[in-house]
Amino acid sequence: MNNYLEGLMTSLEPMNILWVIVGGFLGTIVGMLPGLGPATAVAVLIPITFGMEPISAIILMAAIYYGAMYGGSRSSILLNTPGDGSAIAATFDGYPMAQKGQAGEAMAISAVASFIGGIMAVIGFVFLAEPLANFALKFGPAEYFLLMLLTLSAIVSLSIGKMIKGFIAMSLGLLLSTVGIDTQTGVYRFTLGIPHFSEGIDFLIVIIGVYAIGEVLYNFLTIDQLKKEKKKVGKIWFSKEQWKRSKWPILRSGPLGFIIGVLPGAGGSIASMISYSTEKQMSKKPEEFGKGAVEGLAAPESANNAASVGAMIPLLTMGIPGSGTTAVMLGALIMLGIKPGPLLFENDPTTVWSLINSMFIGNIALVIINILLVGVLVKILDTPAKVLYPIIVLLAFIGTYTLSYSAIDFFLLLVFGLFGLMLKVLDFPIAPLVLALIVGADMEQNFRKAVLSSNGSIDIFFASPISITLIFLTILSISYPAIIKYFQKRKERKNINVNM
Repeated sequence: MNNYLEGLMTSLEPMNILWVIVGGFLGTIVGMLPGLGPATAVAVLIPITFGMEPISAIILMAAIYYGAMYGGSRSSILLNTPGDGSAIAATFDGYPMAQKGQAGEAMAISAVASFIGGIMAVIGFVFLAEPLANFALKFGPAEYFLLMLLTLSAIVSLSIGKMIKGFIAMSLGLLLSTVGIDTQTGVYRFTLGIPHFSEGIDFLIVIIGVYAIGEVLYNFLTIDQLKKEKKKVGKIWFSKEQWKRSKWPILRSGPLGFIIGVLPGAGGSIASMISYSTEKQMSKKPEEFGKGAVEGLAAPESANNAASVGAMIPLLTMGIPGSGTTAVMLGALIMLGIKPGPLLFENDPTTVWSLINSMFIGNIALVIINILLVGVLVKILDTPAKVLYPIIVLLAFIGTYTLSYSAIDFFLLLVFGLFGLMLKVLDFPIAPLVLALIVGADMEQNFRKAVLSSNGSIDIFFASPISITLIFLTILSISYPAIIKYFQKRKERKNINVNM
């Protein structure tokens, strides 16, 4: 209790509150830029922490992190261009809401969902940090492979009515993830003799290409019609009905995202996708998902913000990054003389509890900042298409160039932009492709590690209760749409017989 109170007093120091607000605001702005995301936001803004007290520095970096998680969804909702992988799910229903003139409601519910998810995760952090860190240690390569398999099956099962297209898109994503040097054998795969491809294709280029450039090209085909339509911004706050539909998905997705965030390597992308698929499968109106269902936006927003807090647990308790962003933070913490690990809680409890308390303050500050910015940001929708789209293209090229400072990425961006246009015209789901690309490399490596560790036997995938549970959930996820369809048809037949 003394450590908690000491941390609370430290986090309430005026200068630390200022850093929370500054970090949250900067993170929100950088997180909005396509391709930059929280990892880049923290990396770019690390120089600000030079010369700062270590406690203030870690508070600032954490504020940038979850500020970027808030900001990533702004461009998803307004431009159909996710700031990073964890904001992809916000495009599924956030952008359709904006197109229907509900941009204000979408951004407000997004901010509130992120706030609630973040607060729930901070509470979970206080009470469950140690036991959850121990649970995460039980995940070996086999469990990680099965977790990623469950994620892919869940996202494909979302493509009701076009599951074959979903499988094809997922397969293409897995194929793209194999480009580059095989880290276990050193063999060059599908690099076409181009050295730039030896490290693989950055999934952010694919995301920016298929979403941002693909969206611009698709809208360019109908730009004259768009000119005649003036999009409505709508209210700056959500209705009672929207809150009624969102509150339970938010409350369910917060703990789910937090637990997934604790798993090293899982991150906000997987958390938001799983929460989205879960809510769609639980919904009484699954057909509305992808067309502007407010709960389809609220659930992943709650989950990905909770995951960002959960990812801090393996970082601080074990020194293991739970996401790309916390990997960047790990380097910065070591640079500041803070050594994450089990002894951090014993040797430097003030730092840990100051960070936890600053997360409470940060989430309150961020929901206020983001709601205040709603009125300004939705003005983007009033921008004429012939002005807005070139700006999106410019931001996309800038974001792509900052990834590796290579002109080759420009060509990749154009190729994936055309590819995204083709998928859109042919009505292929894009999410399975992107998610498969994100998890494909890790999935393959974990599968091979698991098989190697068992001398070629696949029994290792059935060797633990966690593995068996994940296999059961994967089968359930794939068969769930068919089961639901069967019971719906049975119910319809029963009603017909009763009426006769």
